[in-house]
Amino acid sequence: MRQGVPVRKRVTRRSVLLTAALAAATGAARASTGSEGTLQPYASYWYPDSLPAGSPGSGIVWRSLRSWTPEGDADLPFNRATVPLAARFTPPPVNATAQAGQARVSALVSFAPTSGNPAQGSATADFYALTHWAYLDELVFWGGSSGEGLILAPNAPVVDAAHRNGVPVLGTVFLPPAAYGGQLRWTRELVRRGPDGGFPLADQLIRVARAYGFDGWFLNAETGGGDARLGADTRDFVAYLRARGEKLRVTWYDAMTLAGDVSWQNELNDRNAAFFEASDSMFLNFDWDRAGLVSSARRAEGRKRGRYELWAGVDVEANGWDTRVDWDAVVPADGPHVTSYGFYRPEWTWKSLPANARTPADFHVRDDRFWSGRALDPAAPDSGAWRPPAASVADRSTLTALPFATAFNTGHGLGWYERGTRLSDSAWNHLGLQDRLPGRRWVVRTTGPRPTVGFDFADAWRGGGSLLVTGGLTAPATVELFPARLPLSEATVVELAHRTDDGSAAVRVELALEVAAARGGPSRLVHLPAGTLRAGGRGWTTAAVRVGRALRERAGGTILSLGVRLGSPDGGTARWRLGGLAVRDTAPPPGPPGAPTITASRTDADGTAALRLAWTAPVRSPGSVRHYELHQLLPGGGRRFLGGTCGHAYYVAALRRAAGEAATRVEVRAVDELYASSAPASVTFRW
Repeated sequence: MRQGVPVRKRVTRRSVLLTAALAAATGAARASTGSEGTLQPYASYWYPDSLPAGSPGSGIVWRSLRSWTPEGDADLPFNRATVPLAARFTPPPVNATAQAGQARVSALVSFAPTSGNPAQGSATADFYALTHWAYLDELVFWGGSSGEGLILAPNAPVVDAAHRNGVPVLGTVFLPPAAYGGQLRWTRELVRRGPDGGFPLADQLIRVARAYGFDGWFLNAETGGGDARLGADTRDFVAYLRARGEKLRVTWYDAMTLAGDVSWQNELNDRNAAFFEASDSMFLNFDWDRAGLVSSARRAEGRKRGRYELWAGVDVEANGWDTRVDWDAVVPADGPHVTSYGFYRPEWTWKSLPANARTPADFHVRDDRFWSGRALDPAAPDSGAWRPPAASVADRSTLTALPFATAFNTGHGLGWYERGTRLSDSAWNHLGLQDRLPGRRWVVRTTGPRPTVGFDFADAWRGGGSLLVTGGLTAPATVELFPARLPLSEATVVELAHRTDDGSAAVRVELALEVAAARGGPSRLVHLPAGTLRAGGRGWTTAAVRVGRALRERAGGTILSLGVRLGSPDGGTARWRLGGLAVRDTAPPPGPPGAPTITASRTDADGTAALRLAWTAPVRSPGSVRHYELHQLLPGGGRRFLGGTCGHAYYVAALRRAAGEAATRVEVRAVDELYASSAPASVTFRW
């Protein structure tokens, strides 16, 4: 994939890929802390069939996709995603310029190096914790290099977080340019036909996607030197993969043409249309122009396909929101959108921060600016050179059923909290533990000064962070949090876990709800008191508001939006934290998981132990399971948080022995959507 920023001097994507490949290899060497055969499970990657000459670099394992089997994949239990792809709806746009049912957004993201990418997060908060799922329609797990592997399966935390928000995730097949190690034999091996005329490696790609639980493949063939026979075989391979994969998605990158050569067209035309027709969508190279996109849209519709199945590539890897983009060529402000568009490497918001200053809070402020605009207000997005998605694309939501809860956990943190108590001082990241988060960052309605709203990591009710509102509330301020379609009955309760910080003014808190009546008619805005927190901070408190009873809704009503209205009765600067928000009627807690077992272990020289654990889902559980959490039981009855996962296997990297004990007990609990925990199932590790 080459860069095509519309400026006079064009830098090829090849130089970018070379730099990325070298960085990936270096990162893999740093990440590999174990010996050969380490217990640490990593995200999977392969070559189509044959391997490169020589030996792999440190921390890199060369594998052949042709020889892969689920039964022989020891890391599969740690990489398997389990959260189903959620359905979602489109609420009325929050501004006048965002258009529903038109352009969509794809993103190609490199979360970590190809090799040495831990399967279940790691002990650092320095991570691209993507949270703006509301504007995404497709996420590509990007990577690959000739020295590591060319076919990448997304790891489970990324897929579980995306699925919870209704976003499908694609693995990557990357066949690099010959100048940077690509070999045409790998392309030929990938599309080689079997004795029955089928494509054995397409069948393998389907098996991988189904075993790992993700949604399809992004195909990027950039190795030059092919001929018309190879072009035809590749087209048939793509069509076969799409047809045999049934519900799997296939996106084709605009590089190889039907003639078999690599020639980036930057539009849909006769040279690449066959690949578009064989796939679900096409990612157009970055050198597109207005005329080419208009022609591409018409050509797509002439083939009975949608114009929004074309992604116009926007390369933000180097310059982020300073990237020059002809936005009116893609998403005109005064007319219908021409095509969809796709970001290449939006993790710029994380990578471009100084390495010694990449705090989670700093990252999220920058990421919010990228997606919502400089003012951090999607209700009034900027109209400058950078056009954030919030200005053009309608956001989506998955809040359609009870129970719903969020602890504003972004999937990384500087510690772990449960009910306001810090149970771990270790930094961490794991996107699978991420909550559903406000998609509109940040809509605030007030006639006074606008308070600052954002994620903060200095304190939490649960997980790694909380929502912090700071400012002088001289007039009431309504913070809109979630568009929803939640059923409302007389039993419906909304709970808030909140607090004020030391030095804060007193804060009066109300629920701000938009409610639709059961019998139709206009919706209404209601404000229900949730308590007044005294000045100076008194720790966390929980307020339960019986919404259904207060509104006398026996059945059939709907909550259309969730928010809070804040005021400061005595003046002064407020620092108010929202640590948890839940909407429930009745929900029994889950049953305990099946007895965990230690499937492998190693005691290290530093006195810690590494463990692989596995368990089974609860049997006849009265409640549903959101994820599982693991704790170490400490002498005296305390607990230390070890980690969590949505699956049924977990790797503990460093179990610390407490007080010279001869054995350590590890407990596994099932956790539901309201964060209620089951009784523990436990296993003992003997030192």
